[in-house]
Amino acid sequence: MSGRERETRELRDLEENIGYSFRDRSLLRTAVTHSSYANELSRHIGEARNNERLEFLGDAVLELVTSEFIFHHHQEMPEGKLSKLRASIVCEPSLAICARDLSLGDFLLLGKGEDVTGGRNRDSILSDAFEAVIGAIYLDGGLEPASGFIRRWVLQNLEQTQLFKDSKTVLQELTQKLYQCAPEYELMEERGPAHRKEFVFRVKVGERSLASGTGASKKAAEQEAALKAIRLLQGKGTTDVSKEY
Repeated sequence: MSGRERETRELRDLEENIGYSFRDRSLLRTAVTHSSYANELSRHIGEARNNERLEFLGDAVLELVTSEFIFHHHQEMPEGKLSKLRASIVCEPSLAICARDLSLGDFLLLGKGEDVTGGRNRDSILSDAFEAVIGAIYLDGGLEPASGFIRRWVLQNLEQTQLFKDSKTVLQELTQKLYQCAPEYELMEERGPAHRKEFVFRVKVGERSLASGTGASKKAAEQEAALKAIRLLQGKGTTDVSKEY
């Protein structure tokens, strides 16, 4: 299979994940093209497109659709609280969760350096690409399919978004109930240049490690680790988990 055939198949797989078929599939390809990949490509074929302009457009569409949604679903909420709620929905960590649910990282076109340093799982890259996909859908099909995508992958995920924000508190309540002790967070790794740090934390109960998380800040990494630990404990059920400790 040639490189072009493989790329076409991958874009079709991504379309299936998204739930939208592009008339102009080159828009989707641009949406998953990080600047690092475009820069490497430009050395061989001249200037190449990246997803930054689509991200700009997608960000605006996302804010519009989200604003309309919470305006109608929270009719008694004042403007200040509406703004805070919207900010919590469209923030980088929340969009990165949505991108992971979509398996978007598997389809990103990254430069070699960005790829080997964990770019496929970096919140900033995932959230930017997610917004770029929104922009691509908007250009290809208009507001209706873009709104449908946002409602499916972002606005139906509000409970998950709130859980991410409160994950450390929820995990502490859960471990206190199960084991009568609080979870502990340990920094495992700190990598990347000063302007783009990435942290890896693990969370444990006693001497047993539950999960690890990665983030652009220590808080975000701890939150991701806590969220994974919550899923682990809830998935196993209180009875089975208790037997392990």
